[in-house]
Amino acid sequence: MGLLGFFAVWEAFSRLGPVPQQYLPPPSLVLVRLAELLGDRMFLLDVIASVLAWAIALGISVVIAVPAGLLLGSVPAVRVATRAIIEFLRPIPSVALIPLALVLIGSGPNTKISLAVYASVWPILFNTIYALDEMDPVMVETARSFGLGRARVLFSVALPNSAPFVLTGVRMSAAVALILVVSTEFLAGGTSGLGSFVLDASTGAGRMDLVLAGTLVAGVIGFAINEALEAVHKRGLRWSIVGQEAS
Repeated sequence: MGLLGFFAVWEAFSRLGPVPQQYLPPPSLVLVRLAELLGDRMFLLDVIASVLAWAIALGISVVIAVPAGLLLGSVPAVRVATRAIIEFLRPIPSVALIPLALVLIGSGPNTKISLAVYASVWPILFNTIYALDEMDPVMVETARSFGLGRARVLFSVALPNSAPFVLTGVRMSAAVALILVVSTEFLAGGTSGLGSFVLDASTGAGRMDLVLAGTLVAGVIGFAINEALEAVHKRGLRWSIVGQEAS
């Protein structure tokens, strides 16, 4: 109902509002263009290019951030030694690094993947660190009393306990990675991707109906990704949800 209400307001504002329809086409027109685009092979290739870059970036982010978070969260000396550089790098917007990335990497897919990785690492990293901070020390002491070493405790106790926090970080990073991939395609240009499609549609003839149709596709992809990760959380980590409800 909320979605229908949004489209109704958009339709009314576009047809009756002060903004000309050429700048804000109504959803009835945008959805028709969207249906046409779904049958366009080149547009589908652009969608696949963006989704593939997103998947690669998110996978690399998980591989980097989870081990780094476990290390920083379990070894206080390393955490203190790296705090300054981490807090210096974390606030830097990834889009501000686009000129540097273009010089160092070029304008190919590696640029958008690298920037998406840079932006996506932080939520997973800090969620993993926070998970270790919130872990009950009695669990660690119990594992050590059974003769488990540091590495065994880390992977058999700390990592399973951190899983709900890590997956929450992955959900946050999934949205960030998609935003960075599409934004980099739009701002840095390129030969494929949703951002490149939106850029081409907005220049020249200024087809705002195509721009909004491409934007809607990006929103639908982001919504589907979040719903899929939430389903994984509920089904794969049901024990953590039951524990939260019991507490």
